[in-house]
Amino acid sequence: MTLVYLGLVILVIALVLFFQSGRTRKAAGLPGGRVIYTDTRAWSKQEKPLTDSDLGLTGKPDYIVEQSGRLIPVEVKSGKSPAAPYDSHIFQLASYCLLIERTMGKRPPYGIIHYQDRDFAIDYTHELEMTLMDILAEMRRDERRSSVPRSHESAGRCAKCGFAQICEEKL
Repeated sequence: MTLVYLGLVILVIALVLFFQSGRTRKAAGLPGGRVIYTDTRAWSKQEKPLTDSDLGLTGKPDYIVEQSGRLIPVEVKSGKSPAAPYDSHIFQLASYCLLIERTMGKRPPYGIIHYQDRDFAIDYTHELEMTLMDILAEMRRDERRSSVPRSHESAGRCAKCGFAQICEEKL
């Protein structure tokens, strides 16, 4: 009889842990599948960055989940979600998709941007990849220029900039 009670206790503990792991996965914005890469330090040692020396591109997605043979990058943002994901977040995620394809040999069909209160699945289309490649080319051109005008599209971002005290172009 004692073995029956012990078995029931173990079963209850296993169920509690199973449901807790599901809540933790959902809170992190992870889809179903196996986590094969993480940059959060919360789960394991920190992974090496993904690097493509031809593009001069390096990045560390928060997670890469393998789901039915597909690799899905997940980028976790700490703030509440905007109405639509910011372009900078979309291109950060697209960069991870490109790096995964170049370093792991599998093209992600999409990636996920996880905000505190909402997730966005962003399709990794050829159009998005081409726009990303154009942005990377523009960045390389700007690296060779002696002077690059600053981008001041956001007054709030401008005010929080580390160069705001000395910037002659601040808003």
